[in-house]
Amino acid sequence: MNTIMLACNAGMSTSLLVTKMQKTAEEKGIQANIFAKPVNEIELTLQERKVDVILLGPQVKYMKKQLDTKLADKNIPVEAIDMMHYGMMNGEKVLEQALQIIAGK
Repeated sequence: MNTIMLACNAGMSTSLLVTKMQKTAEEKGIQANIFAKPVNEIELTLQERKVDVILLGPQVKYMKKQLDTKLADKNIPVEAIDMMHYGMMNGEKVLEQALQIIAGK
């Protein structure tokens, strides 16, 4: 089971994307725990659960370097969601992005 966290300013704009990603995962028989959180709750969330990858919404992608530094000891990749896939709410493509990152870590 892969655990994918999406993070944005308030965790709301990614909620629709999470729903679309979950639907795609179900359709393809992929077991994944996908959820969204506000970026300021990332560290607290990581204390409570194991996460395989963190995907940042385009509005907070500027935080990638800071999060890479903070999470270096946890071996959790942090990447920005492709802006076009995010804008189109393309759950399939964002799920593919997350799974590729997990496979490559």
